[in-house]
Amino acid sequence: MPTIKTDKSGGPLASAAVRPADAAASYGRRGDLEVRLASSPREIDAAQAIRYRVFYEEMSAIPDAETRARKRDADRFDEICDHLLVLDHALVPGEDGELPPEDPESLKKVVGCYRLLRQDVAERHGGFYTASEYDIAPLLARHADLKFLELGRSCVLKPYRTRPTVELLWHGIMHYVTAHNLDVMFGCASFEGTDPAALAEPLSYLHHFHAAPEDWRVRARPECYEEMNLIPKEEVDPREALRALPPMIKGYLRAGCYIGEGAVVDRQFGTTDVLILFPVAQISDRYLSKFGAKFGTPSGRG
Repeated sequence: MPTIKTDKSGGPLASAAVRPADAAASYGRRGDLEVRLASSPREIDAAQAIRYRVFYEEMSAIPDAETRARKRDADRFDEICDHLLVLDHALVPGEDGELPPEDPESLKKVVGCYRLLRQDVAERHGGFYTASEYDIAPLLARHADLKFLELGRSCVLKPYRTRPTVELLWHGIMHYVTAHNLDVMFGCASFEGTDPAALAEPLSYLHHFHAAPEDWRVRARPECYEEMNLIPKEEVDPREALRALPPMIKGYLRAGCYIGEGAVVDRQFGTTDVLILFPVAQISDRYLSKFGAKFGTPSGRG
């Protein structure tokens, strides 16, 4: 599952952001899989362990000494974000083999996660991560009457990279958006690899066919900017380009997202990032109906 990442910037830590009243509620369930917010620092730790496994052990992110020693992907934003989790209540300790044996038994149930940062929280604690890659200040100023949500650090363990897990994450996000009356979602989605030329067709396709309209235009910061317009529009094969897109970016496009201007190479994570942007009012009706009420709330088991 490709990533949507957040934060490489420094800044002061805020107090832990687990909000028990919010986190207690489940957003839905499908069989043994449940989606809900993290309800404790230990569950956030489980999400960090999964992120480390995927980003640093499976993919090509480069850990610093502390990250390698702790085997956790963590930064200052973990303290202020809400953490959306998918849990598998059927997992038996010792049989899943996904988390180190020293992890508490209950945390082995966490198999996927997203990190959610609301604008009001971001503004109290140093801003959004995305501002380290994209110049989002003009966008926020143009739409000062709207409330933004940053999506970050999406991650799912390999055996769970299936439609039910992805749909549960979407379902959870849409319930969160509704619960907090949010208007716009955005974040940095990633291609594996740090050579934009090797991604010329999919990047050019996104540039020519899915660029944000002027009112939603966001440009990569000048020091980060990588050209996406690498192939003329008439020479792009949309079918081939779509095949080259990571599955998550395909899903975002089906939902009706816009793409920012310019890519950003993230050498620490070994990725090439693009900005995705979702005005909630413009998400396709099919997605809104599909993920608004498809899954029932759990009966309390698990």
